[in-house]
Amino acid sequence: MPYILSIDSGTTTVRALIYNHMAEIIAISQQEITLYYPQQGWVEQDAIEIYEKQLAVCISALEKANLSWDQIATIGIANQRETTVMWDKNTGMPIYNAIVWQDNRTLDICDSWKNKKLQKEVMSKTGLVIDTYFSATKIKWLIAYATKQQLALKNLLVGTIDTWLIWNLTQREIHATDTSNASRTMLYNIHTHTWDINLCQMMNIPTSLLPEVKNSADDYGFAIINNNKIKINSSIGDQQAALYGHSCYAIGDTKNTYGTGCFILMNTGKQAVKSNNGLLTTIAWTIQGETTYALEGSVFHAGSVIQWLRDELKILQTADESERIAETVSDNGGVVFVPAFSGLGSPYWKADAKGIITGLQRSTSYAHIVRAALESIALQNNDVLRAMQYDSKYSLSHLKVDGGGTQNTLMMQMQADIAACEMHISQNKEITSLGAAKMAALYIGISIEENKNNMIIKPSTTSKAYREQVLLQWQKAIASIMRDLQ
Repeated sequence: MPYILSIDSGTTTVRALIYNHMAEIIAISQQEITLYYPQQGWVEQDAIEIYEKQLAVCISALEKANLSWDQIATIGIANQRETTVMWDKNTGMPIYNAIVWQDNRTLDICDSWKNKKLQKEVMSKTGLVIDTYFSATKIKWLIAYATKQQLALKNLLVGTIDTWLIWNLTQREIHATDTSNASRTMLYNIHTHTWDINLCQMMNIPTSLLPEVKNSADDYGFAIINNNKIKINSSIGDQQAALYGHSCYAIGDTKNTYGTGCFILMNTGKQAVKSNNGLLTTIAWTIQGETTYALEGSVFHAGSVIQWLRDELKILQTADESERIAETVSDNGGVVFVPAFSGLGSPYWKADAKGIITGLQRSTSYAHIVRAALESIALQNNDVLRAMQYDSKYSLSHLKVDGGGTQNTLMMQMQADIAACEMHISQNKEITSLGAAKMAALYIGISIEENKNNMIIKPSTTSKAYREQVLLQWQKAIASIMRDLQ
């Protein structure tokens, strides 16, 4: 029986999972990745740590499964997107820490590009807005850093985490990415399927730094692990991997992953749908030269909101407590929480927005704040879902969901009530890794049969009144943030 090794390189953890042809997880191993905050708004990781821990969990997963390397038919990779590494191709060492997708140090670069009236061209070619979220501004910052360090650009390479892992796993043989990751750089033309020379020139980013762009299911060379050679046959951004893992193959199929942030993607088929409501047009995947597109909305802070309550406010001992504590009060008590810790993402795209907690009264308890925090996640997602339905002209009856946040039944009920649609919760909590595994299996001709028994949460009978109340509170809070930015 062939097995598939799936690498899931996320923002806070790196994982390795081994699947069989029934989409069953045979073994899983994971380790946490350190996040560094050297200055306000800066978020970094050690790229060496990412690779070494990713390699370690791959070896550990195989040992747990009691398998040998020759039983692994292929490797699939899913990765945190936009996070950017630049390294010396001769020494193999990064010139600086990986700059994480949440980092907003490049606000000045974004403003400069906006002042040069680049936004229209960026949007028309890449489907993205000019924002610190994407890789191009991070690459620009790293080029400036390399120049200050008197490093020759001809000796440097750059890439997202998939590229960094592939380059190391293949022992510096393959410098490549896939179309889904390339489409998140703000440099890749999603219509011509090439690095856009004009954009790269206007941004002064040499194309020699950039990786080769392949299909999501493709030949990425051989990983060398403990002197064993294993094919790498997929590379795909983690959110697109989740879309594929959910079997969202039909136009209009939509998923949301509740992780550090929330990421909603809708399959739009062969058409790159232009958004008029603050969403992104992106590549879902490319298979045998055929590209599937998606609309995407990004909520920057979801699980990280609960982590903030635990680590900074210290009103939770564990993240799991949030549901129990929120249930001790019947409503939010008028408290509204907008967690714009690193600005607002879709559909607002206000990188300089600051978070607020409003409606505090003498009777406000920490339970009201926790409940408002859970509502804030559902409300941010609802803003994206509404914009998505306007742009696509598709009405959502249900949303396929996964990620750690789906274990919070109260929040899932809030989401169903606020969005007025059913939540179809995947019983596979590792749907991202499943997508990467399915993609790799597809390339080598292995058919994966799935058990698709999902738990369904429907809007409650009292959802209309609740929805109207919290939406009004939310809209007032968002309006106050927008006024402060004027």
